[in-house]
Amino acid sequence: MSIEKFDIVIIGGGPGGYVAAIRAAQLGLKTAVIEKEHLGGICLNWGCIPSKALLRSAEINNLMSRLGEFGFSADNVNFDAGSVVDRSRLVANKLSKGVKYLLQKNKVTIFMGVGRISAPGIVEVANEKENFSISAKDIVISTGAHPKLLSSAPENDPNIWTYKKAMVPEAIPASLVVIGSGAIGVEFASFYRDMGSSVTLIESLSSILPAEDNEISDFVAEKFAKGGITIHTSSTVKSIGSTGGVLSILIEKNDGTEICIEAEKSIVAIGIAANIDGLGLENTKIQTIEGHIKVNHWMETSESHIYAIGDVVGPPWLAHKASHEAVVCVEKIAGLPDIRQLDYNQIPGCTYSRPQVASIGLTEQKATEANKELKIGRFPFRGNGKAVALGEPEGLIKTIFDAVTGELLGAHMVGPEVTELVHGFVIAMGLECTEEDLMHTIFPHPTLSEIMHESVLDAYDKALHI
Repeated sequence: MSIEKFDIVIIGGGPGGYVAAIRAAQLGLKTAVIEKEHLGGICLNWGCIPSKALLRSAEINNLMSRLGEFGFSADNVNFDAGSVVDRSRLVANKLSKGVKYLLQKNKVTIFMGVGRISAPGIVEVANEKENFSISAKDIVISTGAHPKLLSSAPENDPNIWTYKKAMVPEAIPASLVVIGSGAIGVEFASFYRDMGSSVTLIESLSSILPAEDNEISDFVAEKFAKGGITIHTSSTVKSIGSTGGVLSILIEKNDGTEICIEAEKSIVAIGIAANIDGLGLENTKIQTIEGHIKVNHWMETSESHIYAIGDVVGPPWLAHKASHEAVVCVEKIAGLPDIRQLDYNQIPGCTYSRPQVASIGLTEQKATEANKELKIGRFPFRGNGKAVALGEPEGLIKTIFDAVTGELLGAHMVGPEVTELVHGFVIAMGLECTEEDLMHTIFPHPTLSEIMHESVLDAYDKALHI
């Protein structure tokens, strides 16, 4: 049987893989993508997209509880958990089909199955029906990652959930413990609290959302606490027991104090591990670092003509980072001139909890550790007319500048729709805007974006509305 030949084969059809395939096809390369389960990967099917559909439902549920603030009243307001989940799945399925359409439109060959590198330039594809091999001059690995498990948790307990199970609950649990307070853990804590669960959030480090600026993390913790979420930081899970459908979670705080928490369900969100097992890396010269594939700034591995992108190469574990790595990688393969390397300091992070969190660049702590002389501005949402009119006056925007050069070093935001606002600072950093450029930018009124302007002005003692 002859081996079908391609210019490039991508293993994995997530936000890195399918973007790599489309860009490769646009550049005239004969392209194939191998996906073992769902086009769009974890992000589209079990992460970024369906979770936002769930969070939208939770946002509506919270808003319905506040109808009186807006002059409305309603009786017997309730929700159906199954319908909430069904809508989330429909959104994911629709977009997965959209990815398939885009690949077909660009004449990308799709192989459903598991891809394994049997030798440089040769990839085996295995599915339920057949096994076969294809060849390519260049191979891109974009296999993503999977959730880490908690060693102290019993295996296969139906009441201990990973993100996948947590996205399709049969019912909203009365009580829930979320272990891990990164973006995933915080989003689930926010969703389930707004849907009526009693939620406890556990974090081993000293603050929730530990990657964020301390001021922003503290703000979210305060709002969560006021909203009824119990938070235990500097706490480690020692054991999880299960009796009669009730979980008993024993945690130990840094001072040695032990606390036992009972809950109906628990979500483990302690991080992810790269999907490298079964890839055939042993048949190549590819090197790994701390369980991730080692690459250079062009996403080249240690094996010539094999590249890797996205979660499989390490943090930040973000879909938009994977997509941009895909474009850089494929344009390098195609030999395009003047390719711009990714600036990892300019990758924004977003958490879609209530309140939302968004950030880019250095935190105040990191900027201080870099021995920068700083000018820092802050502006609260309560000082913004649009935020007050929306009934969403809680939040702040914080900007950090180099006091000597005026360079924008970082921006940190918490409040309504900040995930839609952060791109303004992303563009500013990309264009190397100074504080003067931002001060003289005209922001439309009335909009939430005016808070961005006021935060910049405040860094230089020029804020107008506070």
